Amino acid sequence: MRRTIYTEDHEAFRESAREFLDREARPHLEDWAEAKALPRSFWLAAGKQDLLGLEVPEQYGGAEAGDYRFNAVFTEELAKVNMALPSCVGIHGDIVAPYLVHLTTEEQKQRWLPGFCSGELLTAIGMTEPSGGSDLAALKTTAVRDGDEWVLNGSKTFITNGYSADLVLVAARTSPEKKARGITLFAVEADREGYSRGRKLDKVGQDESDTAELFFEDVRVPDENIVGQLDEGFIHMMTWLPQERLGSAVTNLAHARQILDETLDYVKERQAFGQPVGHFQHNKFLMADLVTRVEVTQAFVDQCVLAHCDGELTPIDAAKAKWWTAQVQNDVLDHCVQLHGGYGFMNEYRVARAWRDARVTKIWAGSNEIMKELIGRDLGL
Repeated sequence: MRRTIYTEDHEAFRESAREFLDREARPHLEDWAEAKALPRSFWLAAGKQDLLGLEVPEQYGGAEAGDYRFNAVFTEELAKVNMALPSCVGIHGDIVAPYLVHLTTEEQKQRWLPGFCSGELLTAIGMTEPSGGSDLAALKTTAVRDGDEWVLNGSKTFITNGYSADLVLVAARTSPEKKARGITLFAVEADREGYSRGRKLDKVGQDESDTAELFFEDVRVPDENIVGQLDEGFIHMMTWLPQERLGSAVTNLAHARQILDETLDYVKERQAFGQPVGHFQHNKFLMADLVTRVEVTQAFVDQCVLAHCDGELTPIDAAKAKWWTAQVQNDVLDHCVQLHGGYGFMNEYRVARAWRDARVTKIWAGSNEIMKELIGRDLGL
């Protein structure tokens, strides 16, 4: 079924983004996987093509698209390459961006946004902690006022872009007695004394993605680095989590669809017992099931994108999109591996890497179980 949410402008942008990735990303994926990070040259190239500041006003160097559909188009094209690219680029341009655009002062915008857009200032967001996982209200990282500065202590883990980031948006507890209502967001520069990075984490998949532990030992940060309002960090995070979860949904589905299309080509060509493996009734029915599942899911995700553009996407609908697409993605890719037979278990085949890369989508951005809990509460249960 033809998708109708995108205009000619969006499709022209898609073509431009695809050409950029063909030139700047696809030829280098093996090197990036070995380095466990995207090189700064990629970020600078993306900045030069105005791909990092889609939400940033032009006066600060951004593209100021004013339409989330451009974010979605770029996310889809990134996901067609692999899962690591939309993960890393999405953290910077799709997740951190709203905080820096909507919650910062004029001075902060001028200080951070030009480099953010050019790729000279790479960002990450420090929410998840070793002991808390998806429970953002249980943060243990603290920030204690000392004069006109704050002293941060604690740690974060599973931080995408964490090893390379120049600026990390850190959630810390500033008023412990207020519990969830006592969390503040701080922008912490990576060169501050007491800030350190752990090792690049050895993940099951997404080898190209830079993921690290971060440590804060008496890191002093001025008042001028508070992002948003004091003690309202949890509210700020809840405000922008729907966009993060929608971005995850767009990524999950585009990634699954790309590998499914490649698998369809494979089962048409691969011979077994004198005929293409796709001709066997089981496989024919399976492909019909998977294609239908993806296309029906796409209709819901597209509606979520439109709702977000209109400022009407609810946290509950974002949670539905996030967990459902993660489940569909993992189910589809597991079948794609099976359809490739023994080759599906070989890392040299894209389907094997895609299968590994996708497993985390049922965990990050709030686990699927947390998403169902949120939906269940909304049902009055």
